[in-house]
Amino acid sequence: TVSNILKTLGAKILDADAMAHELMQPKQPLWNLYVSHWGEGILKQPGGTLDRRAIGAIVFNDPAERQWLDSAAHPILLAEAQRRLAALEKQHTEVAVLDVPLLFESGWDRLADEIWVTSVSEDVQLQRLMARNGWTEAEARARIAAQMPLAEKRARADVILDNSGTLDELREQVIRAYHNEKHVASIGTEPVNPGAPFIEGGGPRKRRGE
Repeated sequence: TVSNILKTLGAKILDADAMAHELMQPKQPLWNLYVSHWGEGILKQPGGTLDRRAIGAIVFNDPAERQWLDSAAHPILLAEAQRRLAALEKQHTEVAVLDVPLLFESGWDRLADEIWVTSVSEDVQLQRLMARNGWTEAEARARIAAQMPLAEKRARADVILDNSGTLDELREQVIRAYHNEKHVASIGTEPVNPGAPFIEGGGPRKRRGE
């Protein structure tokens, strides 16, 4: 939602989950990686698309598999994100938004000049995850438990957006923050309801002037 609002304001959006989805298509890098590791049992049909929910169940119930996924998949996604950011920089893009689930956990916050975090109560987060993804309460709680505590994310954020109210109230916050911070080149946003890391999972970003 925040990324959609920022897009209407002129920011260029790089959605990490959408990038992952592209790379998970048959014979693409993440598809090859996952099938090589888990076998064709994670495919919906032989040679077909990945069963994202099945992969999510594996990595959220086995810490070793989750660690493998993070270490193996993130470098591929990071390289793709950097390639796309470089292309936007060549086009003299004013503001780029990197929309990433688990922004801090994946270390992608280092790509951003400024970090935005969308925040709600844990109860609201739980209900939205269950409603959006059709997960059980146990599945939703497992996703939340796998994340950095929201209080820590808020402490590390440059901008905190309260998403407990109406869409209009959120839009007002985003517009105000965007115009206040438009001097930054890239923004990294942390969505409030991420799913599995780059499996069912989003923030704005600007390149650091280092």
